[in-house]
Amino acid sequence: MDTLTPLTENPDFYILWAYGIYIPITVLLTFYVARKLFKNGLVYMRDIFHGREELAVSTNKLFETGFYLLNIGFALWILEMNYLDSSRDMVEALSQKVGGFSIYLGVVLFLNLFLFFRGKKAARISREIRERQQQLKSAPNA
Repeated sequence: MDTLTPLTENPDFYILWAYGIYIPITVLLTFYVARKLFKNGLVYMRDIFHGREELAVSTNKLFETGFYLLNIGFALWILEMNYLDSSRDMVEALSQKVGGFSIYLGVVLFLNLFLFFRGKKAARISREIRERQQQLKSAPNA
């Protein structure tokens, strides 16, 4: 490359800038959503595990780790951007990639909420069954 040639004529210039913008945005989005989800999801875990704090916290952390791996892995998997010849191309490619990843992240968030609610429902049913069994055991024989 000639030293007088502008940097923007380098075929990789816009692609490298796009990667440099995309990766931090998707990682920060993933961390933000995970922090909110698993901070508030701990309440559900405590209920699911009937107040056994250590088990609830441990399980919540494992789900959080899986959330990070799944979402950061997906963000990197869809990273590829081709043929960015201008800043306009770069902005359009970034908006598609970040927008698509945000939609995906929202779907995964709602899937996690669904699992929390299902776990909470199962815990409630289990608790009701145990209470009924206790009532039957303590009831005098007629």
